[in-house]
Amino acid sequence: MAKHRIYTTSFASVYPHYVAKAEKKGRTKAEVDQIISWLTGYSQKALDAQIEKRTDFETFFAQAPAINPARTAIKGVVCGIRVEDIEEPMTREFRYLDKLIDELARGKAMDKILRKPSPN
Repeated sequence: MAKHRIYTTSFASVYPHYVAKAEKKGRTKAEVDQIISWLTGYSQKALDAQIEKRTDFETFFAQAPAINPARTAIKGVVCGIRVEDIEEPMTREFRYLDKLIDELARGKAMDKILRKPSPN
């Protein structure tokens, strides 16, 4: 079975769309970067390097320094498909990021997006 084209699409070509989607709704590039860092473990410098190298999505996630184990708490629908029901692991990683960016654009608070427990 052939891989979906997202695997070979450069992260750099999609990243500006994530930022634009967020900024259109009054959010910031820094918040997008914070989400990416939370999900993947990339530092700002490492993220910038991946963007500059035009790394494809598959490599971007495969080389992520520290995929966040809390990402499995991400639930919901992206492109009509429930992310928690996606069986192919790499596709699920791509969709986790899409879902987080959607939540940011919808105005959700960062502590909720990043699945941080509320202090009680």
